Amino acid sequence: MENKKIKIGLLPRLIIAIILGVIIGNIAKSANLPIIIQLGATFNSIFGNFLGFAIPLIIIGFVVPGIADLGEGAGKTLALTALAAYVSTIIAGSFAFAVDKTIFPSFLKVGSIVLDNAANAEETMLSGLFTIEMPAIMGVMSALLISFIMGLGISVTKNQPLKDVFHGFQDIIVKLVTNIIIPLLPFHVYGIFANMTYAGTVMEIMSVFIKVFAIIIVMHILIIVFQYFVAGTLAKKNPFKLIKNMLPAYFTAIGTQSSAATIPVTIESTKKNGVSDMIAEFVCPLCATIHLSGSTITLTSCAIAIMMLNGWEISFIKMFPFILMLGVTMVAAPGVPGGAVMAALGILESMLGFNEAMLALMIALYIAQDSFGTACNVTGDGAIAVFMDAITGKKNKAPVTESTK
Repeated sequence: MENKKIKIGLLPRLIIAIILGVIIGNIAKSANLPIIIQLGATFNSIFGNFLGFAIPLIIIGFVVPGIADLGEGAGKTLALTALAAYVSTIIAGSFAFAVDKTIFPSFLKVGSIVLDNAANAEETMLSGLFTIEMPAIMGVMSALLISFIMGLGISVTKNQPLKDVFHGFQDIIVKLVTNIIIPLLPFHVYGIFANMTYAGTVMEIMSVFIKVFAIIIVMHILIIVFQYFVAGTLAKKNPFKLIKNMLPAYFTAIGTQSSAATIPVTIESTKKNGVSDMIAEFVCPLCATIHLSGSTITLTSCAIAIMMLNGWEISFIKMFPFILMLGVTMVAAPGVPGGAVMAALGILESMLGFNEAMLALMIALYIAQDSFGTACNVTGDGAIAVFMDAITGKKNKAPVTESTK
């Protein structure tokens, strides 16, 4: 009789890690055994340094092929789709900033938790027993600049051999992320939550982020309605009927946590909205890669919440350049659980000044609601398809049909 291996998904593993971190943190605190927490902090320090080393490689591995691949496709339609997806992403991020800035201070105690490297950090979080330095081969901004230059250069020159090299490098980085970073992430999250529990700050973080998640999901729904209102107005179609037809794609994405895996359902749902076969089959797969409005809302909101908890100043002047860059880096997000946040680590560090503990918390928070962010992304892809169908004039004669699913 074969022994079937039970596979536990990343989200359940993260939840288990958080629960264990809280339990062990409380035991260590009541028994006055800081060594237990320091062992976890030692792993966190080493893993954090490795993550810092890997971030420039992740940027190059994802961004160069992502931009180079945009050179393939139907010229004007490709450019218009990419522009529409980018504008949609920027609107989503700006909307999230406005809502977060207005609502978060009502339930979030500014400066209540210290996760940065300020002078009083040691008063709240225990440090590791030792660390191993792993200097990155280049800075994050250098990696971004090299990626943009190489990606655009390959796209313009159509240098296939060089493109193949970077796709091969991307395969290596995907293996690094999926086989090393992601599997070790629950241990990293365990160490952080054990340390925060020992410091007495974990319950505040948990209670805060339950409210943050609720606000994020509401924003996802509102941005979907906005996207379909714009697309429906332009296409002279009822936006709520359009949304109803996209529900199979929405709920499929909640289950798969992958825009790519949902593409067949997204295309089928989009065609029910009267979009031509050519536009649906071109726009939906492309937008599965480049249009991540839901992920942008989540990343912006979680980043603002962490910054507020640390007592950092939040301003539109500081956040808008981050949102603009987020729209670009989302193009490079890999199709793995938490892919969007992995692609965003570089700009979180370079533009907002996040350290390893804050980056790890961002990863955990993002993955905790990855299903809903992905569902918002793919539903928005359908709106882009309706929009593109209307402005290119390549309309399907078939009217909007009622979804049978």
